[in-house]
Amino acid sequence: MNRQMSNFFGLIVIGDEILFGQRQDSHLSYFRELLGSRGLKLTRCWLLPDDAPILTEHLRFSFQSKLPVFICGGIGATPDDLTRACAAEAAGCTLVRHPEAAALIEGRFGDSAHPTRIRMADLPEKCRLIPNPYNQIPGFSIGQHYFLPGFPEMARPMAEWVLDQYYAEKRGEIIEETSLQVIHTPESSLVPIMEAFAGRFPGFKLYSLPRLGETPSIELGLRGSGEIKPAMDALAASLHEAGIPFLSTKAS
Repeated sequence: MNRQMSNFFGLIVIGDEILFGQRQDSHLSYFRELLGSRGLKLTRCWLLPDDAPILTEHLRFSFQSKLPVFICGGIGATPDDLTRACAAEAAGCTLVRHPEAAALIEGRFGDSAHPTRIRMADLPEKCRLIPNPYNQIPGFSIGQHYFLPGFPEMARPMAEWVLDQYYAEKRGEIIEETSLQVIHTPESSLVPIMEAFAGRFPGFKLYSLPRLGETPSIELGLRGSGEIKPAMDALAASLHEAGIPFLSTKAS
């Protein structure tokens, strides 16, 4: 794959509690902002249940790609925490008691680390640890797949550590976004303008988002890297020429 794939990342969020609505996911918005602040891009996100066959199948698929991926959830010590075992099976290895992880867990919990908490030190063979500043129970990585707890308070500093440790030199260009609010115009009328505009500014992607409500409108905008003003001026000129009304720009 081209387009500097090292600047692209994936995200997998694991947990029945997210799928069934007991908790709201906050990982997607956080990772999108975290990566974007470094000029990196979140290119795909998967939400998966606590189901061993599904997890194993999807992780096996994901391991085959060259994409770095963050995985959040399912690495605890209860019976429904399946991610560690599924990751090992997908990677074609076994779970082993990681001595450094065991020492960290025993150092944090003492005698109460046994017999349950210590299971979190059973990790895929030859994995690397990811430090957890919140409670010292580490995550782990297999290749470019980074397994973190489901708790955002833990996952966030651990994800930052991964980026600082392994991707500090992979910063890309910061993404810019600006849009116009098109009014009194059906979206279908914008299709010829969008088709004619495509490719004129290769660094930017043109998008259209209808807004429903009392006064329906269409957010027509550009997203990409580089100097956005010339591209936006050209888009506004295209609307002017077509006699399509629009309101002020929105930048982010």
